[in-house]
Amino acid sequence: MEKNETGCQTDPVVLTLCVNDCGFFGTPATMNMCSKCFAVSVRNIFNGILPDSPVSEVALSPSAPAESSEKPNPGEDQGQGPPRCTMCKKRVGLTGFNCRCGNVFCNVHRYSDKHECKFDYRATAKDAIAKANPVVKPEKLDKI
Repeated sequence: MEKNETGCQTDPVVLTLCVNDCGFFGTPATMNMCSKCFAVSVRNIFNGILPDSPVSEVALSPSAPAESSEKPNPGEDQGQGPPRCTMCKKRVGLTGFNCRCGNVFCNVHRYSDKHECKFDYRATAKDAIAKANPVVKPEKLDKI
């Protein structure tokens, strides 16, 4: 390795594609794998799964939904990637708004009139008022 006057290395950077053919570049430090493929292989080794095992990566990923006979709601986040707005499918990340109907929305669709919310706010408010203000009836007095 040669260093120039500024102290920077002058070795040419050689880019190699990931050995798993995922399309990203790998480095010698990660055995010529990209960071994602390297993390999966390390996790497989940690879990005791051999590289030639027929178990797929989808079954190993913690975000993969468990198979069940129930069909998920179309607006329900299924754990596939970053959270998205239920209406426009825009990525919302950490800035998404959780509605009482159970869906996540972007800044534009966060209000109930903008996303055709099915949650009954009126009944919920009515119940809250009824619990906060119980009916007070005086005891009946004995007639003299």
